[in-house]
Amino acid sequence: MAGKRKKGLVIVESPAKAKKIGGFLGSDYEVRASMGHVRDLPQDASQIPEEFKKQSWARLGVNTTQDFSPLYVVPPEKKKVVNELKSLLKDVDELILATDEDREGESIGWHLADILQPKVPVKRMTFDEITKSAILKAIQNTRELDTNLVEAQETRRILDRLYGYTLSPLLWKKIRRGLSAGRVQSVAVRVLVQRELERLAFVKGSYWDLKANLQTPKPESFAAQLVAVGGQRIAQGKDFDESTGRITDGVNVLLLAEEPAKALQARLKSVPWTVTDLESRPQTRRPSPPFTTSTLQQEANRKLSMSAKETMQTAQRLYEDGHITYMRTDSVSLSQEALTAARGRISSSYGQDYLSDTPRQYSNRTKNAQEAHEAIRPAGTEMLTADEIGLGGREARLYDMIWKRTVASQMAEARLLFTTATITAGDAEFRATGRQVQFPGYFRAYVEGSDDPEAALESEEAALPHLEKGQTLNCTEVEALGHETKPPARYTEATLVRKLEAEGIGRPSTYASIISTVQDRGYVRKTNNQLIPTFTALAVTRLLEQHFPQLVDLAFTAQMEQSLDDISNGQGARVPYLKGFYNGTEGLEQQVKAREEGIDPRVACTIQLDKLSPAVRVGKFGPYLERTNDGETVTASLPDDISPADLSDQLAEELFHRKQQGPKSLGMHPETGMPIFVMNGPFGPYLQMGEVVQDGPKPKRVSVPKNLNPDTVEFDTAVALLALPRQLGKHPEDGKVVNAGVGRFGPYVQHAGRYKSLGKDDDVLTITMDRAVELIKEIKGRAGATPLRELGEHPQGGGAIQIFEGRYGPYVKHGKTNATLPKDKDPQLVTIEEAISLLEARAGAPKKGRAARGKAAAPTTAARKTAKPKAKAPKATDEAAKPKEPKTPKFKKKKK
Repeated sequence: MAGKRKKGLVIVESPAKAKKIGGFLGSDYEVRASMGHVRDLPQDASQIPEEFKKQSWARLGVNTTQDFSPLYVVPPEKKKVVNELKSLLKDVDELILATDEDREGESIGWHLADILQPKVPVKRMTFDEITKSAILKAIQNTRELDTNLVEAQETRRILDRLYGYTLSPLLWKKIRRGLSAGRVQSVAVRVLVQRELERLAFVKGSYWDLKANLQTPKPESFAAQLVAVGGQRIAQGKDFDESTGRITDGVNVLLLAEEPAKALQARLKSVPWTVTDLESRPQTRRPSPPFTTSTLQQEANRKLSMSAKETMQTAQRLYEDGHITYMRTDSVSLSQEALTAARGRISSSYGQDYLSDTPRQYSNRTKNAQEAHEAIRPAGTEMLTADEIGLGGREARLYDMIWKRTVASQMAEARLLFTTATITAGDAEFRATGRQVQFPGYFRAYVEGSDDPEAALESEEAALPHLEKGQTLNCTEVEALGHETKPPARYTEATLVRKLEAEGIGRPSTYASIISTVQDRGYVRKTNNQLIPTFTALAVTRLLEQHFPQLVDLAFTAQMEQSLDDISNGQGARVPYLKGFYNGTEGLEQQVKAREEGIDPRVACTIQLDKLSPAVRVGKFGPYLERTNDGETVTASLPDDISPADLSDQLAEELFHRKQQGPKSLGMHPETGMPIFVMNGPFGPYLQMGEVVQDGPKPKRVSVPKNLNPDTVEFDTAVALLALPRQLGKHPEDGKVVNAGVGRFGPYVQHAGRYKSLGKDDDVLTITMDRAVELIKEIKGRAGATPLRELGEHPQGGGAIQIFEGRYGPYVKHGKTNATLPKDKDPQLVTIEEAISLLEARAGAPKKGRAARGKAAAPTTAARKTAKPKAKAPKATDEAAKPKEPKTPKFKKKKK
């Protein structure tokens, strides 16, 4: 018996959204997930339909000779989804596209409409939060698809494909296979490389000053800093030229060296100390705006140590569970509903005194901001806290930060009083500054983090004692302090996101994938939250700067974003823009063809750094040093953990010495009788037991920990290290074995499949079980310790299928088989069928329907007829060596 015909088929991207929205709409509607994009540009040659394979443009997946028409195919894993949606369409009265309200969501909706070819009315449903009131309101206020947004997203997708697929093969030929270029990715890498080169060029400057500990008659103590001697200001770090290490020309300051500073210190012991001036300055501080995508990523990195990727994944879950509004937004404004909720919460939780006089709205000053949504805020009308909702772990921490920032934005300004005291001692002038919070205002809820980890929080008090002009003070101590200027700080994820946004490069929703991509491609490594470019990044950036300077120019890239915005606003056209970028003598295609022959691979792979005598070469197996000795070329591998700015002639000499010295024998192992060698490799010095024998077993190796000098490591220590990992015993809670060992990333303790690096004061050879248990406690609840998701039992083999967060990203696990998720796949969107497919591929089992999967879906009939299909791009955008996107439907454009 046929089921009851339903009002509509509502399509969203993810199962979590579908379940939530389905609960609100009830049985009158069928709510299903498209699992993201249902079609895209071909990922590889196997997906190109036979009739197009011989076309010159087929590799690109874009017909550059016919108005840049994209060739769309349905990936094998999406065919089942498409068929199910087509079947469901037969029993509904309308199709409702409820994908995200941004360019990509609009494009996903267009693709669905175009591929499903519905015979019922098509409506577009949009909402900023997944609450019952918002969903019921949205389904009563639908609109048409906005083809301007679709066209802008398709242009972006095609642009990224042309950029990545045209430049990346050049990098493979000239530097190394596996590298990639990307419209935003390459500019982001260039920003990191420029900062590294600034650090390399930096010259330290040194200066001295004095710090005095003073007391009032009461007595109350405070500190004062030397600012002038004989009426002349003394030098501080800001006065030095970073390229010379000397005082900047034209700056009139007194540079104190160690000897004069200590002489002044001794002289001041016998002179009176008097308060000669007092100045009080009131100041008010306004709260920061509510979060946008980029400011949320920055603050989560600073305060919660979450990467941009982790932040967006966590925010996605909060949004789909109905806890926050849409998390991809450039807007800092709040709806009237949100203002009322926040102000009501302030009155009840903090009191009327902490409420701003009037509702506070903010305007966005970011380049190319799109304000289609609200700022990121708690969903609904009650402004519930994380505890009231029942959140825990990472979701609770991120939600709590969003809640506090939203509430703080509507609170009264903080009032501070700054007091500056000038104290004279002989011909020396000291200064002391105090800060007093007269009224905390929004500080009660939220204080924004700083990129400087040593900076004091705004809300912290540091008041001076009561002082009066002419008052005599007692000096208890004068300390002479030496300082060295510091090179410019490397970028963190937070500061890189801020830089890209300030320059108008990329979109906040893409920053997470950009940062992940540059790490995955080997351009950047992350150490202590710093993003450090590799030597490969230097070589690629230099090649692009020399031969394609415009493509990595910040202003040019920002202008590309503006052009895409113009298309989304109906003020620009896709085809003329793409023709200007790709075709003609100045277009990308001809630029690459004209310059390819002139690029010498050896030159491209050679980096000559300032202040470094040998050259650095980027080879197939990693970077290495190269120089000529008596007409003979000598090389030495560069360990992975050496940063370009930290490489010096002294360090290079050490590496050459170790290479020349060759394996150093420490003696014969007492049990195996095999020789023990100290050797050097791409990952640094290591110990090896035995020699490499063709077709024989691989010798046992272990890295030399950083706290040991490989040139002086003792025989007994080497034997103990080669015996690792060692069992410390059984964990007191679960009885599972705890081991200590040394891996590629240094010494660690391991328990139940989880690893924790040792602290700088821990010794892998002597660490105790008690200390190991302490370290293991620190990783409980972290990503990877528990599954991100439980997908269910394996239908054939039994046992749970789970998704974990690993060192290299999320992965699916069943038994002993692990399969990494594709970079563009959200772990929250993976189905059990997709997981099984990934696990089968990983285990080498034949896939069902492999022959069918190998044949790509041909473009739609409409796409063939018009020869002007449209494309769509992945949520996190930049095209590296991987494509993704939609095309534009035949819906009429909205009238302006």
